[in-house]
Amino acid sequence: MFREKYQIKNYSWALLFAVMAACFLGVVFINSADSSYTRKQLVGVIVCIIIMLFLSLVNYNYICAFSNILYGLNILILLIVRFLGFGVNGARRWLNLGFTRIQPSEFSKIIMIIFVAIYIQEHEEDFNTPKTLARLAGLCAVPLLLILLEPDLSTTIDITLILLAVIFVGGLNVKLIRNCIIVFVPLFAIFIWYIQTPGQVLLKDYQVNRIMTFINPSEYADTTAYQQGNSIMAIGSGQLYGKGLNNNTLSDAGISVTETGLVSEQQTDFIFSVVGEEFGFIGSTILIALLSFIVLQCFIIAARAKNMSGRLIATGVGSLIGFQSFINIGVATQLLPNTGLPLPFISYGLTSLLSLTAGVGIVLNIGLQRHY
Repeated sequence: MFREKYQIKNYSWALLFAVMAACFLGVVFINSADSSYTRKQLVGVIVCIIIMLFLSLVNYNYICAFSNILYGLNILILLIVRFLGFGVNGARRWLNLGFTRIQPSEFSKIIMIIFVAIYIQEHEEDFNTPKTLARLAGLCAVPLLLILLEPDLSTTIDITLILLAVIFVGGLNVKLIRNCIIVFVPLFAIFIWYIQTPGQVLLKDYQVNRIMTFINPSEYADTTAYQQGNSIMAIGSGQLYGKGLNNNTLSDAGISVTETGLVSEQQTDFIFSVVGEEFGFIGSTILIALLSFIVLQCFIIAARAKNMSGRLIATGVGSLIGFQSFINIGVATQLLPNTGLPLPFISYGLTSLLSLTAGVGIVLNIGLQRHY
């Protein structure tokens, strides 16, 4: 596991320092949103960085050798969540460990990236055959269904997008992609029509309301669109340079976004409203650029990986950070329906932070073993 002779020149210091910078910026923004979470997040950041550095020196092929075991553990933990999980607001997504709570679906993201990457590498010669693709679809469907039943539609969609990116890079036939798009577009239109019909059974009422809020925001301005509308107001109030750190007032009257609860859960799903309000357009742009840089570094390492599994894992981690950043910021700016996905490295949430830093640690090791 530690016998490899790595060349330090191959270590991606740029990726390491970018992730560390994002993590500590997250602590700053969380402190501004709700200082009661600051200490726990800071301790979590330090522990997660240590784990990331450790994993960056562990041969990723050693981890990949246990992909089937990781998949089995993933299913087992999701089943435990299903029957013994901790419920909040009607959703059973967490396990209470006594000293903290964890959200296993966050770990599923990295586990499924590794599992699918190894599956594709093992079936490189017959990957596009119906039997191989059907088996892969079935294996992916099991954890996705368990997450969907929590219910957690946003995480299910997030993982699906990530795995589709991995499968695409793995060599999925272009004709098959085209045929899927041809089928998907009309099915999506039918889906949107169906969820608006009385008695539909596919989605929960609150999920339908979120989708309809996105389609007709003016009709839900005082209800489900209220939080996103306030998030936009907070971001817009920052203007070009922002109001400064810990200066989150909406007007000269001194109305505080945090104190009045105009944007609930600012430290998690709507952390970007803090960034926009306190650091303005320039600060928001810098943060987006930092996250984009992290994604780009993952893709660069993927391009230089020595084997298929390394390329696909680095692609998956980069896609995870990219998709989740896009969705979170899209929700905060009302470009997308309201979901519950955290902003990578920035939002409060130690399970998400641990999953992401572990993924980056594996990517760093892939970079250490690049073929040129």
